Amino acid sequence: MWTKHHRQRKFGRFVLPAITVAFLSYFGYHSVHGDLGLIATEEFERQRQARAEELAKLTARREALERQVQLMSDGSLEKDMLDEIARYQLNVSRNDEIVIFNNYF
Repeated sequence: MWTKHHRQRKFGRFVLPAITVAFLSYFGYHSVHGDLGLIATEEFERQRQARAEELAKLTARREALERQVQLMSDGSLEKDMLDEIARYQLNVSRNDEIVIFNNYF
């Protein structure tokens, strides 16, 4: 009968824990710092909020422009509105007028 006697090495019992630590460290690092990690998710959320605010501003501006176009284009053309916009765009006023500039056009 043949028997093999192996000398127990201290290195052998640390292989599986070392691989486990390396595996968990790799995926743990990338779950925080990776392209889809926690830090990147926070940055995406900040960008989403900034763009939502920009969208709200642009939507309000578009609605204001649509109201102006509606005042000028439906069957009852408001001559005051047309005159006001033309004077503002051409930067023209009469001598007896007081000009107050509003930046809503």
